[in-house]
Amino acid sequence: MTSVPEVTMRHPWEMPPAPGEAIEVAEGVWWMRLPLPMKLDHVNVYALDDGDGWTVIDTGFSSKKTRAIWEQLMAGPLKGKPVKRVVVTHHHPDHIGNAGWFQSEHGAELVTTRTAWLFARMLTLDVQEEWPQETLDYYRSAGMDPEIYDKRAADRPFNFADVVYPMPLGFTRIKQGDVFRMGGRDWDVHMGNGHAPEHATFWSRDDNLVITGDQILSSISPNIGVYATEPMADPLADWLEACERLAPLARADHIALGGHKLPFSRLPLRMRQLIDNHHGALDRLLDHLDQPKTAAECFAPLFKRSIGEGEYGLALVEAVAHVNHLYCIGKLDRSRREDGAWLYQRKG
Repeated sequence: MTSVPEVTMRHPWEMPPAPGEAIEVAEGVWWMRLPLPMKLDHVNVYALDDGDGWTVIDTGFSSKKTRAIWEQLMAGPLKGKPVKRVVVTHHHPDHIGNAGWFQSEHGAELVTTRTAWLFARMLTLDVQEEWPQETLDYYRSAGMDPEIYDKRAADRPFNFADVVYPMPLGFTRIKQGDVFRMGGRDWDVHMGNGHAPEHATFWSRDDNLVITGDQILSSISPNIGVYATEPMADPLADWLEACERLAPLARADHIALGGHKLPFSRLPLRMRQLIDNHHGALDRLLDHLDQPKTAAECFAPLFKRSIGEGEYGLALVEAVAHVNHLYCIGKLDRSRREDGAWLYQRKG
């Protein structure tokens, strides 16, 4: 494992914009922030000035509160000019949540990757009033804490449509290798993966801006999780491959505009830190699995801190991602416990 130099990120702006306000991070590029009702309590969104209108990057959860903030932003910092395009980096609700509203109510064009659109459209239509058996089976297979399992199973399941505005048919696809013009700049489109499939990142040809979405973040690691939709997935391999592929594009002078936390520079260092952190976590996990354990019993070596109930779900899916990776590359054996949980152990 490569050692990480003891150097911290540089944050050109130490404080985020207040709700309803914006910070100009470069000519014609505005940074805004929307609230989220969870421990990670915000998402960053951006607006790029196209002259006769705006291109907006990401949109926040669908809620009356968030849309009221958007109305305030459009009337204030965005000067009443129309939002003509909405670019969505990936399909997660805090990013695509209001895309359908911009399309339906403001006539905006939705621009995103095919996988992001298909996933979001499918999930908004897949409304469940009771937990699907496959999800409950997945939780048991991961060794979910019985108390948390019982509490979840007794509640109405979370539905994507709860926080994503109905999405009309129709979008414009972006893909790897495209050159996309917005905000008076040409941007190279490069695909990330792992945190979300076919996650778009944008690298300006005309200055030092990079829109990283959630693929690369400044002070937290992107969540990399396995879900009941694909329980044997190896998203960690996808994320590592994408970051190693993107790393040669990164320059020290780049200003990275992420989906959460603060914009930052020293992008090559941050990418190396994130990659090395995951390799270190895998090494610790292998040491931990000298005896059979479930994914839920692997929090300590992965996170090195206590995990509260509010973080438990994200921690669990990330733990499954790490044991899945070690299993897929042949480092672990696994066996099924009587209650349905998978037990993982390091190979002799």
